[in-house]
Amino acid sequence: MKGVKFGADGLIPAIVQDGLRGRVLMVAYMNRRALALTIRTGKAHFYSRSRRRIWMKGEESGHVQVVREMRIDCDGDAVLLAVTQRGPGACHTGHRSCFFRRARGVGWKVVDRLAFDPDRVYRRKGK
Repeated sequence: MKGVKFGADGLIPAIVQDGLRGRVLMVAYMNRRALALTIRTGKAHFYSRSRRRIWMKGEESGHVQVVREMRIDCDGDAVLLAVTQRGPGACHTGHRSCFFRRARGVGWKVVDRLAFDPDRVYRRKGK
């Protein structure tokens, strides 16, 4: 963890990129433990600011991200993960990437098709 500069909140942003195609799949945050788990297991782990806990990408959906390479930026305050995305998508909305909207005029237009049905993948207990 030498050289990693976590923010005052103990987090560092993590950009997740498709290791073969180079497309950005998502952005999340890591704390020390999530970074250590990612290094140790080879699977992407993050810290959820809303749930206030560590989670492994794919723990619910099965769409795991296997880390091919990790890099840190020049200032040590951002991490880049090049991953193999297991499963059809990285976004909980059902898209391959969380970046599925493009600027159009003053708004945003959905430009990517759904990769999977999120209602079927993220079935909530009790539904």
